[in-house]
Amino acid sequence: MKKFIRRASLFLVVAFVAIQLVPYGREHTNPPVQAEPSWNAPRTRELAARACFDCHSNESRWPWYSNVAPASWLVQRDVDEGREQLNFSEWTRVFREAEEAAELAGEGEMPPWFYL
Repeated sequence: MKKFIRRASLFLVVAFVAIQLVPYGREHTNPPVQAEPSWNAPRTRELAARACFDCHSNESRWPWYSNVAPASWLVQRDVDEGREQLNFSEWTRVFREAEEAAELAGEGEMPPWFYL
């Protein structure tokens, strides 16, 4: 049994090190801000920045675990998809999505539970 546990542990360590070599998940780019919405109040922007900007803007903060696979893969995917759906930094491009985003936030579907 000890031999099995030792081999399994070695395999897990080698697998963890090996997945760090996968290049996906380390594109931590923050392109320039092109245009933001006309916020109705500074507090509104502050709330959006705190709750939404990490995935829905070009001002993402990349936590330490966004450099460690497989968490880095999930974070990169979520930021890529979030920016594609609604990007507060490219407001003129995604203005039509704003109403749907407001509904999702109002219904409690955004942000996802695992980001709270």
